[in-house]
This record gives sequence, structure tokens and C-alpha cells, in this order.
Amino acid sequence: MAKVLIVDDDEAIRDTLYELLSDNYLCQTAETAEKALSRLEADTYDVVLTDISMPGLSGLELLGHVRQRYPDTPVIIISGISDEDHAQGLIKLGAFEFLLKPFSLEVVEKCVKRAAEYRRRVLVDSAPDDTGEEVDAAESDWKIVKNDRL
Repeated sequence: MAKVLIVDDDEAIRDTLYELLSDNYLCQTAETAEKALSRLEADTYDVVLTDISMPGLSGLELLGHVRQRYPDTPVIIISGISDEDHAQGLIKLGAFEFLLKPFSLEVVEKCVKRAAEYRRRVLVDSAPDDTGEEVDAAESDWKIVKNDRL
């Protein structure tokens, strides 16, 4: 079962996302990016789902740390900023997907499923083949999700 780290300073959102995803994924939560980094150092996660605006380190800074230390771990960013340039910038910085608040729970489920499948493909594709050589990881299809349609 894939492991998902949910990072948000808003307890209601954190709890809602946990309840939504915990039937299909092993979920853990963190209320700050700093706590998320501690969890990432202690365990391996298949997907990180994070808010962008939090006290202390931001979700953007968390994205940078994850991309640098755990480059095969997809990061889904949640933000209330609906600026297209902002969203494109996050994707260029390595966000797997960008979800705009308010978001539907169905969209979150689909995004996390896609990210977990991507992570699984990367792990399978990067495993040594029969000759003992690594195979290149699968290309990703990273995108911005603006509404309920994927």
C-alpha cells in the first residue's frame, strides 16, 4: 500500500484529507513543513500532499527539499492562489500537480492515485533489470488541476 504524507497547518483540512485517503493509502500527517521533513528523514513516502502557505517553512520550500533529497517522490501542491504564472512556476520547480482551493475531494483522490501510480512506475523502472543495469525512470505527465475534471 502506498504511503502518503499530508502536510497542512489547517487541522480541518489535514483531518479531511486523512479521512479521504486513509482507506486506500497508509497516511501520516504533519502540521508544518519542518515536521514533514522530520517524517521524510525517518520514513519513505510515495506521495507528499502539501499546502503552500504555512507558518515557518512554506510548502514551496518543502517542495525544494523533497525534490533535492527524494527526487522520485511526487509532491502535490495545494494553494489558494489562482494565478496561472504562479501555478506554472510551481510545476517548473517540480510540483507533480497543483490543486487550487477550494478543491473537490474527488479531484484530490484522482491526483493522489496518479501520483502513487507514477511513483510505482518510477520504482519499477529504476529497478535493476535482468542484466543488473538500471533502466531509465518513466517520463511524467505533471500538470495543473484547475477544476473538477482531470
